[in-house]
Amino acid sequence: MDRLSPLDAAFLEVEDADPHASLAIASVAVVEGPAPGHDEFLGLMRSKLPVLPRARQKLVRRPLDLATPVWEDDPSFDLDYHVRRTALPAPGGDAELCALVARVMGQRLDRDRPLWEYWVVEGLADGRWAILAKVHHCMADGVSGTMLYDVMYGDAPAPEPPGAARPESLMSLLASVVRAPLDLLGGMLSLVWSLLPVRATSLFGQIGSPRLYRVVRASLPEVKEIGRSFGVTVNDVVLAAISQAYRALLLERGEEPSPHSVRAMVPVSVRGDRRLDNQVSLRLAFLPVEADHAVDALDLVHQRFTEAKGGHQAESGQTLAQLARHEPFAPLAWSVRLGGMMPQRSIVTVTTNVPGPRRPLRVLGRAIVEILPYVPIAIRIRTGIAVLSYTDRVAVGITADRDSTADVDVLAEALDRAIAELLTASRRDAAARRPG
Repeated sequence: MDRLSPLDAAFLEVEDADPHASLAIASVAVVEGPAPGHDEFLGLMRSKLPVLPRARQKLVRRPLDLATPVWEDDPSFDLDYHVRRTALPAPGGDAELCALVARVMGQRLDRDRPLWEYWVVEGLADGRWAILAKVHHCMADGVSGTMLYDVMYGDAPAPEPPGAARPESLMSLLASVVRAPLDLLGGMLSLVWSLLPVRATSLFGQIGSPRLYRVVRASLPEVKEIGRSFGVTVNDVVLAAISQAYRALLLERGEEPSPHSVRAMVPVSVRGDRRLDNQVSLRLAFLPVEADHAVDALDLVHQRFTEAKGGHQAESGQTLAQLARHEPFAPLAWSVRLGGMMPQRSIVTVTTNVPGPRRPLRVLGRAIVEILPYVPIAIRIRTGIAVLSYTDRVAVGITADRDSTADVDVLAEALDRAIAELLTASRRDAAARRPG
């Protein structure tokens, strides 16, 4: 049978543990007009169903979680139910689009049907329209979600059949532990150490169901320019800007941005094939919100995440996920659900950076202008930040709990300023190094 992996199933367990969580990921493709008719778009979706068998399948869970949930074909599959249509009120700008995304993503997907929805959104400014693709996290991670763009709107080959890959044998996993015991032990200790409680702030705590959503945009060539100038990665640049944003939010609230205020969970792709599932591990590190200036934050981010990378956190997390495939599912499911109910105090935000399609894509002959990402929040994490690049653009999607983070605009505006400050500093340094 086509079973979920324990990692895939964990997203269901977390959602079950938190009544205010909707653990679906999403992206919004903004497309040049005019919008296609309903039948025309349904025809496109229908033509892709043969290469996306998961789109016609629903989850079947076992009593008491005694076995991993399985995917089975939905005998009542109705494409019209999953493809929806709406329109923004005038003027159809970012405010109206973000409000729609927040409303759609605050609602859970129906567990009795295939776990996805596509929304065709008309009425965007400049005659544009959009596609909001909503998929439960148990089906896909950020990278496999991006793969769907190349399948749906490009000429990429179909994903590998569900269940095509098999987990490593238990003997193979144990052999890898024997070969590198110190690395794995160090990585696991690093993960455990990184789960100690952070300094209490208003950035984490109970959340409600309604969401807020904001978008910040940047130029990918300019972000790469910053990275080259300071000898760091694109991810470092993004995390430094995010650090400055959280610092601004804390200061706005009259709270001290201490070195142990904001621990971020950063998903790391460990993908080795083209299956549409979750193949991620994670790194945990404190964001340097104590840094006064963006350049100082960049230096600290580079240092801390280099150390986290050297600490083998991601490799240890991947090994644990593989080992979980060989354990009875019920204790794992119960443990994840119980853990989700506990008032965790160790992770303040999730920040994910996914490289999107490198070349321009088209939908029914219409150009995709930009792609905006969305990451869900749960278990006392009040904000999440997703970064997605598409051609020469970078879009940052900020998800916030509406009840506790009505001041999310402070976060968005500070993030935008931080990128601008880093660009100015990088060009100033480049000019100073220029001979003459």
